[in-house]
Amino acid sequence: MSDSPDKDSQTEAPTEKKLTDAMERGETPVSREVALFATMAAAFVALSLLIPRDAGPLMATLVRLVDDPGGWRIEREEDVVAICRDVALASADYLWPIFAVVIGASLVASFAQNAPRLVVDRIMPDWGRLSPRRGLARILGLRGWVEFFKSVAKLAAVIGVVSIALSGAKDGLLSAMYADIGELPARMLAIAVTSAAAVMTATLVIGFADLTWARLLWLRDHRMSRQEVKEETRQAEGDRMVKGRMRSLQMDRSRRRMLSAVPRATMVVVNPTHYAVALRYVRSEGGAPIVLAKGADKVALRIREIAEAENIPIVEDRLLARSLYAAAALDAPIPAEFYRAVAEIVHAIRGRVGSGVIDRNGVTG
Repeated sequence: MSDSPDKDSQTEAPTEKKLTDAMERGETPVSREVALFATMAAAFVALSLLIPRDAGPLMATLVRLVDDPGGWRIEREEDVVAICRDVALASADYLWPIFAVVIGASLVASFAQNAPRLVVDRIMPDWGRLSPRRGLARILGLRGWVEFFKSVAKLAAVIGVVSIALSGAKDGLLSAMYADIGELPARMLAIAVTSAAAVMTATLVIGFADLTWARLLWLRDHRMSRQEVKEETRQAEGDRMVKGRMRSLQMDRSRRRMLSAVPRATMVVVNPTHYAVALRYVRSEGGAPIVLAKGADKVALRIREIAEAENIPIVEDRLLARSLYAAAALDAPIPAEFYRAVAEIVHAIRGRVGSGVIDRNGVTG
């Protein structure tokens, strides 16, 4: 948690970066009551579904052991081990689904609150926890009193709901002494299911309240001072400037590589100054014309300057230049819908001699 000595200055809500850093350090809002609710819900499921279904084989083993004790040969140590093994296997086969459901529900409740992460600092020994002064501060501080009253409220709520649930089963409990002994397991199971449902309801309310309180306390512990907010904002802006500069450098390098390919072009389609697309088409190379370079405004003028210096034919076609700039990809063939228009340009270039600028109606330069 935050260890800032000046709590009074921490008046600002924590930023997203502050909370993310806290979570990376393993400081997350966790409610133990949510895990308790998940455990009680799993116990309710086990009492309602698993125990009645799986109790038959275990009961058969125990009945066979009790009803016919003389049928078991106990002459050697191996005989005792065999009896214990049979009872242990039957008990394990009966209990493992219950334990699996309860443990699985507890793990799901913990993982649902916060994603699991390995934080080495959290498992390293902290000798400061051995300090009696710090221990008393934790116990007698706000958190200690809150935990104490939470425990009292939880105990009172559980006792209350269980008392209400069992008060309705009072007649059944009193009449159990006159009932067939074979009915006792079913009655005890029904009472256990009722009690588990009552406790589960109580822990649901307590868990929701505790999770809300843990979240509010976590946000309070990570509040920031105005100076901390300004410093974090300054650092973030610095990062954005660095990233922007790096993007700019990458774009400049990419632009230089693109312009270096313009001398290989066989034609440049312009608009006439806002857009320029350099194309290469050589019949012997096969395939459709390739887009070597394209640009707008200053880049378009630079492409045109290189084309003029290299005596590359320049074709003014406003619509085609704008369309090629928007739809064609660099170092890729032009889309099929431009084949006809570019083929007419290739034909016009082959039909003229000398340098100059070609428009779609003839030579103008």
